[in-house]
Amino acid sequence: MQPITHIADLRAIAQRKLPRAIFDFIDRGSYDEITMNANRSDLASLRLRQRVMVDVSERSLATNIVGEPATMPIAIAPTGLTGLVRGDGEILAARAAQAVGVPYCLSTMSICSIEDLRAEIKTPFWFQLYVMKDREFSKSLIERAKQAECSALVLTLDLQVRAQQHLDIKNGLGVPPRLTLRNALNVATKPMWALRVLAGKRKSFGNLEGHLAGVENIKQYATWIGGQLDPSLNWRDLEWVRDLWPKKLILKGVLNAEDAKFAANGGADAIIVSNHGGRQLDSASSSIAALPAIVDAVGDRIEVLFDGGVRSGQDVLKALALGAKSCLIGRAFLYGLGAMGEEGVRIALEILRKELDFSMALTGVRDVHDVTRAVLVSPERGLAQN
Repeated sequence: MQPITHIADLRAIAQRKLPRAIFDFIDRGSYDEITMNANRSDLASLRLRQRVMVDVSERSLATNIVGEPATMPIAIAPTGLTGLVRGDGEILAARAAQAVGVPYCLSTMSICSIEDLRAEIKTPFWFQLYVMKDREFSKSLIERAKQAECSALVLTLDLQVRAQQHLDIKNGLGVPPRLTLRNALNVATKPMWALRVLAGKRKSFGNLEGHLAGVENIKQYATWIGGQLDPSLNWRDLEWVRDLWPKKLILKGVLNAEDAKFAANGGADAIIVSNHGGRQLDSASSSIAALPAIVDAVGDRIEVLFDGGVRSGQDVLKALALGAKSCLIGRAFLYGLGAMGEEGVRIALEILRKELDFSMALTGVRDVHDVTRAVLVSPERGLAQN
């Protein structure tokens, strides 16, 4: 096998190893994928300002993310159905994050449950919450996160309604999946993937199993979830969550400066500038384009994290330059998980670490806390100018 040198290598391996439906689920976006593609292209359009003759013999990537020490300004984002990318995928990814020394966030829509992860992971992890129409169930999830000693609750704001991913429908992806000749034949060519998933602790939504009265099988779980997205979600619900959750509260899905101000005034500890990886409102702004105005709007009142299109350490450095304190990765770690399991996630994190370290050195930065907009070429002077 050729050496793995960047995230694209892990993506290529994952594409070979995963069934088409699963790979497309993690790789693609909503509708025409304008926003998903803008996340990448807008990051790529930013240019770093090279500096020389600066003593960068000692560099530090260590930081704190929402009060927790981390070896670098990167965390693993919550992603649904991770245990279908690889059996026990959530546990494997959390182990890799633990080994590297960065936060891991478990999704409400995970395959492994909060309790499964707590039993396997020594360090605290974050839990991501969707506030559902059934507020009592949402409250029970918060209580379970407390019992598991989760260190932060990540409240996702941008899924009041669900966007359409064309390929998910065409591929028959669902829980349970819709069986077609096309996807059955494709799965048959991926026997190792199937064996690993079948060997996993769970095959359904682990956070729901056994916790919903009258809901007993995987099809009923899927039906229940489909009716639980809540278009009435509003800032009063943030007050309700804040009253229930005593630890760090992070709001994910902020893409607008006015919403960021509401978040800062509402008692949140941090926000994640995110457009759901281009999987919700298509034609929305890229995350990196939205970031500077949000940082300017909230100042130091609330910690600003970044999510959307990060595939390299250079991307991380660009987000830090525009005011983010750290970055979350979704697809980048999922490619590693699909390619090589726990080892693949560790490789993905190590690739990002090395690239960030290298890029800091050649922009004259010794410490991630010293990154400013000065590491970027001024857009007013042209992207090609140094």
